Order: sequence, then C-alpha cells, then structure tokens
Amino acid sequence: MESHIKCIFPPSLQHGDQVGICAPSGAFDKEKFDQGVKILREMGFSVYIPSQIYDKRRYLAGTDRSRVDVIHQLFLDPSIKGIFCARGGYGALRILEYLDYQLIASHPKLFVGFSDITALLVTFSQRCAMGGVHGPVVTSLGISSPKTRSSFFQCLTGTSHLRMESPYALNFPDAVVLRDGRVVGEFIGGNLATLCHLAGTRFQPDFRDTILFLEEINEPPYKIDRMLTQMKLSGMLDGIRGLLLGSFINCGSVSTLQEIIMEIFDCDFVPIISGVAVGHGEDNWSLRMGITVEMDTFTRCIRALL
Repeated sequence: MESHIKCIFPPSLQHGDQVGICAPSGAFDKEKFDQGVKILREMGFSVYIPSQIYDKRRYLAGTDRSRVDVIHQLFLDPSIKGIFCARGGYGALRILEYLDYQLIASHPKLFVGFSDITALLVTFSQRCAMGGVHGPVVTSLGISSPKTRSSFFQCLTGTSHLRMESPYALNFPDAVVLRDGRVVGEFIGGNLATLCHLAGTRFQPDFRDTILFLEEINEPPYKIDRMLTQMKLSGMLDGIRGLLLGSFINCGSVSTLQEIIMEIFDCDFVPIISGVAVGHGEDNWSLRMGITVEMDTFTRCIRALL
C-alpha cells in the first residue's frame, strides 16, 4: 500500500505555454482528438503532439513501453508546461510498473485527465507527491459543454477553481447531502472501477485523512456495491474523512445507489455530498487533486486551504 505524502501542486499554465499530449490508455478517434486539440489552441496554448501516440496495439495506443516513453519525454522536456491525456478507456494500469517516478517527481507539471487516467493521477499523487487535474481528456474536450470548457480553462490557469494562491470555494448548490459534516483532508480520487482495480496491488493507494472523490459510468448497482465492498475489505477506505460523489451515469436508480453508499460508508463521522457534476456526464467540471481542502456539507462546497 502506498504511503500518504503531502503533495505539491505544479504551476498553473499561462497564455502561450506549450503543452504536450500523451496516450497512456486506449487508442482514440482522430476526429474527436483533432477537435480537442483545436479547443486547446483556441484557449491560447501551443500543442505538441508526439507521433507515437497514434500507434495502435489491439485496443491500446501502442505498446506499454511506447506509451511510457512518451510520458517520460514530456516530463523531461523543459518547453512542455502541462501534459494532457488523449483518451481514457483502458491501459493506464498496465504502465504503472514501468514509469520512472523519481524522474516525474523531479519535473513536476500539470497532468490532466480522468476515467482510466485516475490510475496515474492517484499514483503520481502518492509516489511523486505531485497533484494533478481531474478533467477532460482531449477526445472529450472537443465535444464538451461550455460549462466543462470554462471550468477546465479556469482550473488550468488558476484563475478560479481550487487556486493555491488565495482562498477558494467551489459550490455545489444542486448536490444532495447524505450525511452532514465539515472536514479537512487531501482531495483525491476519480473513477471507481479504476481505483478498485488498484486494490491488492503494490500501487494500492492510502486514502487515510483524505476527502475521497468517486464517479462511474455504465455499471449496475450490484457492481457498484461489489467494487466498494472490495475496496472496503482491502482497507482502501480506512480513515477517509469525507466523500464527494460525482456523476454515476447509467448506474441504476439514484435512491439505490444512495442506499449502497450509506451502507458501505456507515461511519457517522464521514460526511457525504452526492450528485456533483464531475465525471462522464454532460458537464465535467475540472478539479485539482492532491491539495488540501475543506468540505462543508452545510454550505455544499469545498474550499482550498493555503
């Protein structure tokens, strides 16, 4: 199990910065990818695209070694200020054992993605003490909603969401409070299935003293139950301070999911906020992971703490 280490957060991006794109997971649709690259350029970023990311090996974007080499190349290149993932899908788990975490920790940069990319965001947080951005991948950015793009840009540039330079508050007025409370912890998490697959491996994360975020898509309630139960039995959920639930798309009735959540997280001292627009839904707000936040159910918000 990975030990808990306080993270630093890499510098925000500036207008004109060059960013690079990697493909740690699945092969991607080029038309959707090109649309996403166009959005990045319209936001004022220069985009570097390594030729290797177009490789294909079955359902993956090239071999494991090739996908790792691109990530290392982007972290080592001083002209690259941020790294975006082309797509989720599957494949990030396969490369965890090949990544050079000392190299990555020595060259901290904004690393952005969600879904399968959760495996990298969480592992970078715990092995490199480097926070990342849970936000759209390039192929989803091109077809994303205006709210998603606005949140994405603000999160990357530090003009709003979870700024480290000044106090911050992000409100979820439409969220549902399942259990009240006010807690402080490191903000971490992502896709439920991806996190569950880390259980029992040497990359199993330590979520003690964290505010855990979870989201999912296309999993029926009994599978949600099974994944959460596995995480609980493995010890992954020991010591969490709060729970923030994002979108659970095509995962059964909301009431059934809430029942499951309340049974799994049956400790009275774990506050829970549900129904936040982060994940695979129409809106996918970007969130900075690995930073210390306060979660307050009474005001339905999280605030970054200096």
